[in-house]
Amino acid sequence: MDRASISWARLIQPLSADRMVIAPDLPGFGSSLSLVPAGSATAMAEVVIDVIDQMGVDRVVVAGVSMGGDVALNLALLAPNRVAGLVLVAPGGLATVVRNRATQMMAWASAQLPDALLLPLIGYANRFVRRFIYRMVKDTSTLPPAIVERFIDEARQAKAGIAYLRYNQASLGPFRMRNDLSDRVCAIESPTLFFHGADDALVDPVDSRRAATRMKRASLVTVPRCGHWAQLEAHDRFIAELDRFLTENGL
Repeated sequence: MDRASISWARLIQPLSADRMVIAPDLPGFGSSLSLVPAGSATAMAEVVIDVIDQMGVDRVVVAGVSMGGDVALNLALLAPNRVAGLVLVAPGGLATVVRNRATQMMAWASAQLPDALLLPLIGYANRFVRRFIYRMVKDTSTLPPAIVERFIDEARQAKAGIAYLRYNQASLGPFRMRNDLSDRVCAIESPTLFFHGADDALVDPVDSRRAATRMKRASLVTVPRCGHWAQLEAHDRFIAELDRFLTENGL
């Protein structure tokens, strides 16, 4: 579970100082919790295209963290003329398998269980979300306590986690990831910044490194002693790298 005002809480205000910032909650997340989840990253990218169409915006710099990075990559592939730049924080969508073939099969099989079993399991797991946060980041002292508490409050919502479940169900295949874009990213021509914690336990930094080498205009910043929530854990570094990226590419 997540919402724009959690993962991007420290960035919306400073970025709004000199540019328009659109921070949507995708269907099934945050303030859109009541909506039917879109499922795949491709379907969520189509939602984002609809959002910017409705707002009358022609081109955007798209930023996404984790699953949001997968959505951003799909957006760049679906509508390259709409994407002026990409900012990808520990993005999903670039792994061939989950750790290894055996883990991949187990993850896929688990995702096939009926909702009658999965949804109560999600509700039970959400009771331990504080422990998950402590595994997700390298140094918990880098997180503002208010953001941690907001994330925990989000986990207490009745439908929290269901949209992410639908994303996993759409992404997991029995032998490999269905959402693996690593062979397609070479077609993306938009300038791209990868920002990845070196100690990310959820998304391997190797995925970002491999993708960056395959893209025409991509650079990778790997942050030492930093975990999965890199834009929050290394806030000052992220702001500095983002400002450099936007300035160098005239964005």
